[in-house]
Amino acid sequence: MQENIFRINETEYILPGNRSCQGCGLSLAYRFILKALRENTIVAIPPSCLCVLHGLYPVCSVIVPAINITFAGNAASASGIVAALKALNRPDITVLALTGDGGTYDMGIQSLSGAAERNTDFIFACYDNEAYMNTGTQRSGATPMGALTTTTPILTKQEKKKDLIKIMEAHDIPYLATVSPAYPADLYDKFVKAKRIKGTRYIHIDTPCPPGWGYPAKDTVRIGKLAVETGVFPLFEIEDGKFRFTGRSETLAKKGKRQPVVSYVERQSRFKKMSIEQLNRFQHHVDSRWDEFVRRAES
Repeated sequence: MQENIFRINETEYILPGNRSCQGCGLSLAYRFILKALRENTIVAIPPSCLCVLHGLYPVCSVIVPAINITFAGNAASASGIVAALKALNRPDITVLALTGDGGTYDMGIQSLSGAAERNTDFIFACYDNEAYMNTGTQRSGATPMGALTTTTPILTKQEKKKDLIKIMEAHDIPYLATVSPAYPADLYDKFVKAKRIKGTRYIHIDTPCPPGWGYPAKDTVRIGKLAVETGVFPLFEIEDGKFRFTGRSETLAKKGKRQPVVSYVERQSRFKKMSIEQLNRFQHHVDSRWDEFVRRAES
């Protein structure tokens, strides 16, 4: 049965007063992730913004068990937790490896690929804020072309964002989805579904970041919605190889009225040095990718 806003679990697993930045897209997404997965959940966390949100010992703002491990080893550590729970005959506990884009696209991709190849029974979720935000906004493999970061301060990033969705789909895992905290009911539904599926489930979270992306903290939901409205970040799921749009993206695919990507770019100071050529290439990339998804949805 599909959940909706009237059936969302009312229990809060993140306490008031955590250390995340004002307007943090991760804190909003994490709140609904834990509501969907509920009490019997263990979270594995590499060094990241999520560590900051959890806080320093003995103070912690989250009421589920969590383990902090190395940057590159989150999928490996989560695999170890899965093996331990199997030995203890505890199939009722969900293991969540929640990792930023640096720990997924760059340093963590080896252990993630290994776990996915073994079809390890866990949920790996990448909260993608498109740079190393916790350590000073350095570029990552997820940073889009044309964005300013502290390691691309003059010419902007010149390379396109790595297509991690394609990489993960090539592992033939049973469930893959994209979500946004700007659409919490869609996010909640997909984590509820992922909890019920066995094997490796990969969920990609678009995570707007006010200080790193350069927009007012009050606009996090607006920026998240623009990412979906322009097709920069479509909402979809791939279950046993079958692609389908969800939520607002499903409506856009039927009506075909996406906004131009400039509507998304112009509201973020990280793109203030983006050239017209880069903007046109960005629009072309978004259009090509969208058309490919529409063909898959119709097949």
